[in-house]
Amino acid sequence: MDIKVLSSKDNKLSFVLKDANSVFANTLRRVLIAELPIMAIKRVTFAKNTSTLFDEIIAHRLGMLPLVTDLDSYVLPEKCSCKGAGCAKCQVVFTLKAEGPITVYASDLKSQDQKVKTVYGEMPIVQLLKDHELEFEAVATLGTGKEHAKYNAGLAFYKGYPKITIDKVRNVDDVAESCPVDVFEVQKQQLKVKDAEKCILCNACVEMNDPPGGLVVEPSEKDFIFYIESYGKMSAKEMVARALDILDQKVEELEAVLEKV
Repeated sequence: MDIKVLSSKDNKLSFVLKDANSVFANTLRRVLIAELPIMAIKRVTFAKNTSTLFDEIIAHRLGMLPLVTDLDSYVLPEKCSCKGAGCAKCQVVFTLKAEGPITVYASDLKSQDQKVKTVYGEMPIVQLLKDHELEFEAVATLGTGKEHAKYNAGLAFYKGYPKITIDKVRNVDDVAESCPVDVFEVQKQQLKVKDAEKCILCNACVEMNDPPGGLVVEPSEKDFIFYIESYGKMSAKEMVARALDILDQKVEELEAVLEKV
């Protein structure tokens, strides 16, 4: 297999995975969205809450706050030496104490570990009116997307690399204009592919083409274009690197089981 990076900007990454197959591509996608360990608030203990929102609503908002994830310092609770009881290796405690009138933002949460903090500090949690008080302690742990959506690292999807074969096209202008993502261009009354990687395989051009069968658009079965968009909990590049580490670990575990058979 070979990887060619198409773009890497902010929290977005796209690349071409060459000489693979749909099984591996889908396995990588599933690991990216469901098996990456991600930090999120799991438990909230309220000392005071006289705001207009119930405890459960505030707790849900806290749980969905994106947190910076440090996988080098923390482990999943079930893999921790404390057996999930809670210690400095598997959990981070956030605290907040506020009195209205004020809007409480994600940046107001105080973390016991400065490396684990809210990604988007400007996200509002609750508006406290005059004399309203809010005080709580929140515990964040690592988890995976299989457990809850709050543990998703980001979006990950792919498509087969578009294979476009132009045989005979008479209405070149109509076909070029029918493409919603501007894949084609017309040069000397000939239809040319300008950027195949932009193709979304909608086949609008195929349906517009005259004569039928003179234009074929199909996805490759061995080359794939991946799109990764991180929520900010870890970079898109780290998402891929960690996902590949997990895949390697799964293969090693399978080999160990097969050796015992």
